[in-house]
Amino acid sequence: MQGTRRMATRTALVAMTMATLAQTAAAQTKDERAVRAASSAWQRYIAEQKVDSIVGLFTPDAIVLFANTPVMKGQTALRSSWNDIVKLPGYKVHWIPTWVDVSSPTRATEYGTYTESYDTPNGKLSDAGSYVTVWHKVNGKWRVALDAPVSTTPVPPPTAAAPPMDPSTMELHAASELQWADLTTPGFAPGAKIAVLHGNPAGPGGFVLRLQFPDGYTIPVHWHPTGENATVVSGNFALGMGSTFDASALHSHGPGDYAYL
Repeated sequence: MQGTRRMATRTALVAMTMATLAQTAAAQTKDERAVRAASSAWQRYIAEQKVDSIVGLFTPDAIVLFANTPVMKGQTALRSSWNDIVKLPGYKVHWIPTWVDVSSPTRATEYGTYTESYDTPNGKLSDAGSYVTVWHKVNGKWRVALDAPVSTTPVPPPTAAAPPMDPSTMELHAASELQWADLTTPGFAPGAKIAVLHGNPAGPGGFVLRLQFPDGYTIPVHWHPTGENATVVSGNFALGMGSTFDASALHSHGPGDYAYL
C-alpha cells in the first residue's frame, strides 16, 4: 500500500509538472506572437510617419544605440530623432525578426536583420545589418526598452589626400581684361556669364570664378559637393537654403557681403 501511494504521488507530481510546463509554453507562445505583432506595427507606423505611435511603443526610459551618435534615452529624445528620420526623402526601412526569446512574463529579446535606404542629392543611400531589441511588458503591453541596430555595411576606405590647393605663383587680373563666357551649366537659364580668375574648374585644386547675372535672374535650387566662398561684388544677391524654392526664405546681400556655402 505504501509503495502504491508513493507511486500515485509521484504520478500526480509528474502530471502537475507537465501541466505547468505546458501552460508556460503556451504563455511564451502567446507573448512571442504579441512581440512580433508589436514589431510589425512599429514598421507600419514608420511607413505612415506616425511619430506619436512610434514613440508610444517605447518605455518612458527607453535607450536607443544608433551608430556614430550619442546614446539616446527617453521619449523626448526619441520623438525628436524619429521625427527627423521619417521625413528623410524616400525613407524606407524593413526588418525581419529571426528569433524572439520570451525569457520571463515581462522580458523578451528580439534579434533579426534590417535594411534601410533614403534619397540624397548624390543618389540613394542604403544600409543593412543586424539588430537586438529588448522588450518589457508594461501594464500588459510589450514596449521597447532597448534597441541596438548594428550595421554590417563595410566602411568606405579613406579618400586619398587632396592635391595642393594653389601653385606658388602670383596672378593679377584687371577687371577690364576678364574673359567672360556664357554660363552653360545644365539647369541654369541662358543669360548668365562666367569668368575664371584662377585655377581650372574642371581639374584638381582650388579655383576662383566670377559670375554675372542679368537683373531678375533666378538661380535654380542646387547643392554643393565641396565648400564654396561667395562675395557679392555689385548689385543685390538674394540667397536662401532649402530643398525646394521658397521666396520667403530668401535674404538679400549687397556689395561686400560674404557667404560660405
